Amino acid sequence: MSDLTYLHSVVLGVVEGLTEFLPVSSTGHLTITEGLLGLPVNDKAVTSFTAVIQLGAIAATFLYFWRDISRLATAWFRGLRSRVDRKDPDYRMAWFVVAGSIPLGVVGLLGKGLITGPLRSLWFVSAALVLWSAVMVYAERRGTQRKGEHDIGLGDVVMIGLMQCFSLVPGVSRSGATISAGLIRGLDRVTATRLSFFLAIPALSAAGLYELKDVDTTVVGWGPLALGTAVSFVVAYASIAWLLRFVQHHPITVFVYYRVALGIALAALLATGVVSAT
Repeated sequence: MSDLTYLHSVVLGVVEGLTEFLPVSSTGHLTITEGLLGLPVNDKAVTSFTAVIQLGAIAATFLYFWRDISRLATAWFRGLRSRVDRKDPDYRMAWFVVAGSIPLGVVGLLGKGLITGPLRSLWFVSAALVLWSAVMVYAERRGTQRKGEHDIGLGDVVMIGLMQCFSLVPGVSRSGATISAGLIRGLDRVTATRLSFFLAIPALSAAGLYELKDVDTTVVGWGPLALGTAVSFVVAYASIAWLLRFVQHHPITVFVYYRVALGIALAALLATGVVSAT
């Protein structure tokens, strides 16, 4: 493959930062963008690059939610040392984030070959964009939105964690899966979105750090990698702020129209040979 350029890095960084936390599938959009840029979507160097620049989006999450993260981490460490401090709701929430992250970690490791191989096909992306949209519609119609952050239980987190595993299929969307699961469990939209962000931290951090060892700097280069990560950070921070304001007054089904249109358009491009599936 040709070397990944600085222009490629900027484009992919923008796409990653813009779509990582929106329920439209960042992996799907990155895969589509790679195809349009003429990059082999199943090349190990490319998949590692896109996984690593997610660290920029995670850094944006840390910065935006640093007060919440600090509060939860402090409560967790205090609870480990003191039985009394284990009654703190923040201690329980910290453990919920850990518990909700475990399913994705297990499935991600066991299915790594499938996820980075056959599922990277743009045909899968096209199908997932359309099919998961039906789940998002169901979640909005089924959700009662009666439960806030202090009402979250272990059953809620387990289901959200399990649903997050579907996001390993490009085109589903990690935020689309977790927010939908939260709504189905009765969480209000803002609470479900905030929990989605918290669950993103261990999931994307682990993925990015794990893939860092596989980055081929003779193909990618540390300069383009650093630039892509930095662009991802800036754009993701703006996306987080926007999404939290947006979900206060709008359903996630607003994104369904875009997802379905993109999925159909992609299928048409693939069927006519304009874009290669891999």
